Amino acid sequence: MEARPATATDPVPAPAAPVRPRRTGYRRLPVQQRREQLIAVALELFAARPPEEVSLDDVAEAAGASRPLVYRYFAGGKQQLYEAALRSAADELTSRFAVPLAGTPSEQLAAVLDGYFAFVAEHDAGYSALLRGGSVVETTRTSAIVDDVRRAALKRTLRHLGVREAGARLTLLVRSWISVVEGASLSWLDEGRALPVGELRDWLVDQFTAMAAATALHDPQTAQVLSALLALEGPQATRAERLREVLAAR
Repeated sequence: MEARPATATDPVPAPAAPVRPRRTGYRRLPVQQRREQLIAVALELFAARPPEEVSLDDVAEAAGASRPLVYRYFAGGKQQLYEAALRSAADELTSRFAVPLAGTPSEQLAAVLDGYFAFVAEHDAGYSALLRGGSVVETTRTSAIVDDVRRAALKRTLRHLGVREAGARLTLLVRSWISVVEGASLSWLDEGRALPVGELRDWLVDQFTAMAAATALHDPQTAQVLSALLALEGPQATRAERLREVLAAR
């Protein structure tokens, strides 16, 4: 049967409704889960680029959310989000200070440094901007977060040494070594990670023992701690033998 031609009396079909674009990747999440997701996304962006180069629009787009939604969870804007991301990173870094139960003292210290440098490698640009203090989003609160990490590192290191009450010189030794680790990590990043991380780790372990030996010449507490550590290294440890000679000459 042939189709009948349309006439003026035939009804006109209604125009099709316009198709609205849908935001890709958006999902309704519980409040706490959404907040944690925004922090995780921001942390990834801050790790890849200096904080001042990351905008709230960048975070919203990466999270598959809208800018108003980000403000709903972080009314203080980018600064509040940055501080939350920084606190999250600080908590993660602090968790990597756990000392393994197995191994000699130098092997345990090397294991902690392995975890530290794994974190540094994962948070390259953000770590550099944070420690250099050159970020435009740095405040007394962000500095306090970084100081919290350093205090945790000091506490864990003294615990590793078996010390409950550290004297002034021993405390200065550990704080100075932590600064050496931070400076070495920044140089390692600046130089394109040219030095194998294992070599850098071993050098920092030797730095600690050398600094401890130098401090032991002036501080009985450090000398006692170092002697106890050397006894746990074993008689065949090359590092232990070298340091025993230093202590014997004291």
